[in-house]
Amino acid sequence: MLKEESLIKDLQNTKTQDKAFKDLIDLYKEPLYWHIRKIVISHEDADDVLQNTFIKVYKFISKFNGKSKLYTWIYRIATNESITHLKKNAKIQRISNEELQNNLVENLQSDVFFDGDEIQVKLQKAIATLPQKQLLVFNMKYFDDMKYQEMSEILETSVGALKASYHHAKKKIEHYLTSN
Repeated sequence: MLKEESLIKDLQNTKTQDKAFKDLIDLYKEPLYWHIRKIVISHEDADDVLQNTFIKVYKFISKFNGKSKLYTWIYRIATNESITHLKKNAKIQRISNEELQNNLVENLQSDVFFDGDEIQVKLQKAIATLPQKQLLVFNMKYFDDMKYQEMSEILETSVGALKASYHHAKKKIEHYLTSN
């Protein structure tokens, strides 16, 4: 905790901000990339959203009030940026968010940055059928092994609702995988 407090202090100090921001990027770049990638699926889109996330963090770090952990604040920004990106792309393509998600998964095998096998593609297709909230909860719990309390702070949802969403998501994925 002391390290996070020190980092926040350095980020909010104009004299130490640039170095602290580089440290922040080094600390969060990879886990944020994979969090974003699981939402937007495409490598190029994940890179764009990651960049937008860090721009927002840099722009608004002076307003960070410490009511949550820095980690959860940054993940909330990344999650919101990812959702905004998907909605914008769906609107541009004049398709639903669900159709966009399905298109992204269909293109996954041709993505040179995806090295998964057929089972992983099938899992991604199953996940793509989930409503957005369940998709987020499933990814954060299953892949990131995130605690419900952390997810609650990031998604601003009760722990009980998150547990229910995860349970429903697992059931839907199991059904998809066993019936297809």
